Amino acid sequence: MKKVGLGVAAVLALVLLGAFVVHQLGEVADSAKVGDCARITGVADNPHYQAVDCSSEHANVKIAKVLGWNESGCPTGGMEYSKYTGESTLCLMPNFVQGHCYGQDPRTGITEVDCGTKDSVRVASVVTGTTNGARCGSGHAAIFPEPAVTFCLQRADR
Repeated sequence: MKKVGLGVAAVLALVLLGAFVVHQLGEVADSAKVGDCARITGVADNPHYQAVDCSSEHANVKIAKVLGWNESGCPTGGMEYSKYTGESTLCLMPNFVQGHCYGQDPRTGITEVDCGTKDSVRVASVVTGTTNGARCGSGHAAIFPEPAVTFCLQRADR
């Protein structure tokens, strides 16, 4: 029972740790739009933002929403989004790939790792267009409402 609890705690910590507020990441292209991906590295008080192709192994976040000047927050009703606030505010979510495993690195944030890595999680499935956590069965559901996507996560290091 304790192992299951630790696994769920590790999954939650991994996703929630990515939900910090990121300020002054540097120059973000004015053309950044929903669906674009980036690599965020560095520590919370000195992060670095680099736009990258979503298929890149370095793409650890995806732009979920670009807030207008009169919008105050990212979508609610699921996992907390990371936020970049600079010239504009970007709501960011993990760029998880089904079948891949991820861990948390204090210097690089969420990063792809070997599935045997301690405290890593495996993305069992990525279900787009829904926020129904029941689709994950016994796995942990990490739900983002906009765009609607449910990541089904399992502890990988067993």
